[in-house]
Amino acid sequence: MTCPYAEVIGDPIAQSKSPAIHNFWLGKLGIEAEYRACHVRPEELADYLAARREDLDWRGCNVTMPHKQAVMPLLYSLEPPAGTIGAVNTIYPAFDRLLAGTNTDAAGFLEPLSHELAKTHYFRMARIIGTGGAARAIIAALACEGFTLVVAGRDPAKARALLDELAPKGEHHAIDLAHFADPTDFAFDDREGCLDLVVNASSLGMLGQPPLAFDWSHAPPGSIAYDIVTAPLDTPFLQDARAAGHRTIDGLSMLIGQAAVAFERFFGAPPPREHDAELRRILTV
Repeated sequence: MTCPYAEVIGDPIAQSKSPAIHNFWLGKLGIEAEYRACHVRPEELADYLAARREDLDWRGCNVTMPHKQAVMPLLYSLEPPAGTIGAVNTIYPAFDRLLAGTNTDAAGFLEPLSHELAKTHYFRMARIIGTGGAARAIIAALACEGFTLVVAGRDPAKARALLDELAPKGEHHAIDLAHFADPTDFAFDDREGCLDLVVNASSLGMLGQPPLAFDWSHAPPGSIAYDIVTAPLDTPFLQDARAAGHRTIDGLSMLIGQAAVAFERFFGAPPPREHDAELRRILTV
């Protein structure tokens, strides 16, 4: 007997928390389906998608590193905002099982900021570290929310190109990642009525990756520190932010938020978000 399933693909994939999230929701809702992890190497992408399209039990997949851009030419259609962002993290069989792609990262990233974004601000600024696939979604999302952006990467030219592509309006800035590593004595002006974010949209600080060198003298008073890394969950970046007096948002917030949008696409029901506290406990064991 078979049952409907969805999955997450990537290379590597063993570290993914997506199966735990989706299967938790499926269990709470009593839906007879499952969510798996599937290791797909870059050279296997086309064959994987062709095979899954023929599998009537397959409801779709989430896409993680390094496939978010590579899958795009293999799909029949792109649903907003994937085309704007230039990356896909969710694929599903649409009409006649033609494969469509979308991106839920932007919505997932913004979800824990919804209370702040509902307010009116004189000025919004975000310092974003990273120029990869996740950074693309974050840059596009924050540009739409009226932020002035400072994007830092190892290659400032790549950061500039991302801004020109994803946020062509506004006076945004691209800088070298090393700029944030050393202390500054910059005197910030009054931040009353402003919203300041510092976002680690890179893999720096993740287990097995180099640490993220960020000196918190670069963050205005009252900033919100947001790290998309999930392993470890409480990164040194967030620990140092709290020590400097800033509010923090961890990577599970974005991960759960983006999964919620994909879950409804795959299984036809909204996830039971009233159990988020229990889910977070499971994911942090």
